[in-house]
Amino acid sequence: MQVGVPRETASGERRVALVPETVKRLASGGFEVAVERGAGEPASFLDADYEQAGATLVADAYPAEAVVKVQAPSAAEAGRLRQGQILVGFLQPLTDREGIDRLGERGVLAFAMESIPRITRAQSMDALSSQATVSGYKAAVLAAERLPKFFPMLMTAAGTVAPAKVLVLGAGVGGLQAIATSRRLGAVVSGFDVRPIVREQVESLGATFLDLGVSGEETAGGYARELTEDEQQRQQQALEGRLPEFDVVITTALVPGRPAPRLIPASAVAAMRAGSVIVDLAAEAGGNCELTEPGEAVVHDDVAILGYTNLPSTMPFHASQLYSRNVFALLQHLAPDGELNLDWEDEITSSACVTRKEEVAA
Repeated sequence: MQVGVPRETASGERRVALVPETVKRLASGGFEVAVERGAGEPASFLDADYEQAGATLVADAYPAEAVVKVQAPSAAEAGRLRQGQILVGFLQPLTDREGIDRLGERGVLAFAMESIPRITRAQSMDALSSQATVSGYKAAVLAAERLPKFFPMLMTAAGTVAPAKVLVLGAGVGGLQAIATSRRLGAVVSGFDVRPIVREQVESLGATFLDLGVSGEETAGGYARELTEDEQQRQQQALEGRLPEFDVVITTALVPGRPAPRLIPASAVAAMRAGSVIVDLAAEAGGNCELTEPGEAVVHDDVAILGYTNLPSTMPFHASQLYSRNVFALLQHLAPDGELNLDWEDEITSSACVTRKEEVAA
């Protein structure tokens, strides 16, 4: 089976779907890998590294039997795909129906990394988690850089400096990484999640679990269920009373395929201390803060609100390395020993495939 790795064309995307480390493993496992020249350069992986790993450098990676990407293909890129060809990437099946329909019309067998089921044997393929790890780390670093205070407590000849107080909303993979990184930087950290089941995970990282009196169950996919309108209002009111205690708030709450839940209204931002920082990791889905502007850093009432999108792309080396391992695991599953063998009775294969033959998956 030949796997093609094109250069990403989406604006601001610096990741690459396969890195030389993974190419070497694929090449020794029965795969042929064709990499578009320069595909890895934005992530600091050079063509010579790919050649040494066993890849063939090409001007066009799309003729390959399987094409692996990070971002969904543009309309022009989709037009280069053919009937029965395998496509792997973040394909936005819940939010980009037009793109999925386009792939289905071309007869592409498209596997969305977002649709990998959250089951034990698919953990190595879980790209949402691997990239959330990058986002959570970077969120804490961004907050520390923007906050006009030290994160750690410092004892100096000029006196003692109190540590920053950080609140992380949402204790999924990204939130837990934000908690861990903020703790490593020396801040006093609290975490909140509507799922009581994650309290132990928050506290195991040395953070305090913030109880707002609002809780919800965990869905089969590991996400928090969407709160009712009344529960959301009670949560906002409780948060508004507690936010002034914190110097930094990192929000990570997402519901797949839906706008991000609004956790922080404008009135809560106004109540925060001057110089405080909000890092909104849900900005791509509209944001957890009412005042978030996706892709921008803005200031309201002397509070900085960072709504940067695609944070993994700002750390492309390690983000690509992690994503590449996820793709490798999926390719091994779909094509053991390099030979394509699609078992539609298998939960991973059937769940991840969002277009099959001429039909678009429901």
